[in-house]
Formats: sequence, C-alpha cells, structure tokens
Amino acid sequence: MTFLERVCQALETNNVPYAVVGGHAVALHGAVRGTVDIDYVIRWSLKNLVSVEEALNSIGLQSRLPISADDIYHYRDEYIKNRNLLAWTFYNPSDLSEQVDVLINYDLTGKKTQSFQLSNQQVRVLNKKDLIKMKLASGRPQDLEDVAALEKLK
Repeated sequence: MTFLERVCQALETNNVPYAVVGGHAVALHGAVRGTVDIDYVIRWSLKNLVSVEEALNSIGLQSRLPISADDIYHYRDEYIKNRNLLAWTFYNPSDLSEQVDVLINYDLTGKKTQSFQLSNQQVRVLNKKDLIKMKLASGRPQDLEDVAALEKLK
C-alpha cells in the first residue's frame, strides 16, 4: 500500500471529510507533476481536526510543530496572519519522505470531491473546478502552472 493510500485509509477510518489537493490531486486528474508531500483540506471543525490528528498519529506521523488540533482550531487566524502558517505539517520521524500538509487556510465545506480508485484504496480528491479555483486564489507560481496543466485537460 502506498503512503497516499495509507493516509487516506486512516482518514476514512477516522471519518474525516477530506480531499487531496496539491501535486497529488493534479496528477490524479491527469496532469503529470512530481511532489513528495501530500496536501489535504478538510471540512473545518474542531472535531475533524482532532480526528485528523488521531488518524495521522495512528500511522506513525507526528506534528512538525508542538501544536495540537485544539491550538490549530482556536488560533487559526493568528497562525495564518501573524506567523504565515498555512499548513499543519505531519511527518514520519522514521522516514522523512513521508510528509502530510493539512491546509488550514481552506475549508472543504461546500466544495465538491471526486473519488479515484488506487490499487488498494479509494481516495477523495478536490474536483478539477474547485482545485483550479483554489490554486488561482493562492497565486503561487507552481499553482498557476498547475492551473495551466489542468486547463489543458478540459
């Protein structure tokens, strides 16, 4: 089972409403893009953040910063505005190539997902239209390149 499948399975087991975004989402939609970390968005709530933390801890991942789900939920605006923290990062201390970013500046509520069947696990990915909107809003050069690649697929 791949790292992506293990993470999605853990999120599913913990009933987390999630969607893969970032490079993995772009690749699953059909535009080739290399990336190491896996980016996720969730439906924003304290309950879901706690479930994310439990799910990721259950597969050996730990928060890179000494912060908890409760901290992220209650100090979200502070982290985004004053610390430029846009993602809550988890990593595997035994395998540093295993890294997950949970984006805290985006809420899955009201967005559409699409399921992709991988070899051992179904994964939910932000649909192409919402992924393009999200990437355009960020304005980062890599995100704009991703938008161009995704639009070529239409």
